[in-house]
Amino acid sequence: MIIYTLVLMNLYGLIIMFIDKQKAKRQQWRISETHLWIVSIMGGPIGIFAGMQLFRHKTKHLSFRIGIPVLIILQISLYLYLSANR
Repeated sequence: MIIYTLVLMNLYGLIIMFIDKQKAKRQQWRISETHLWIVSIMGGPIGIFAGMQLFRHKTKHLSFRIGIPVLIILQISLYLYLSANR
């Protein structure tokens, strides 16, 4: 069940990065960075990171360049730890 949730969160993260990039190009109302971080913390950092790379979005923001990979490492480590200790 947790795998499906993580897949959905990461897919959602990828989609909102695409949408935000399109809005940025058109100078429209944007998805807040807070929302992007919440999605990352709630299990979607791989999708956010993939969106950063695929769409060249938020790549100049140091907090995203460093923070998202750190979240990926932490969440994978937590998942592996919890899986090993069942």
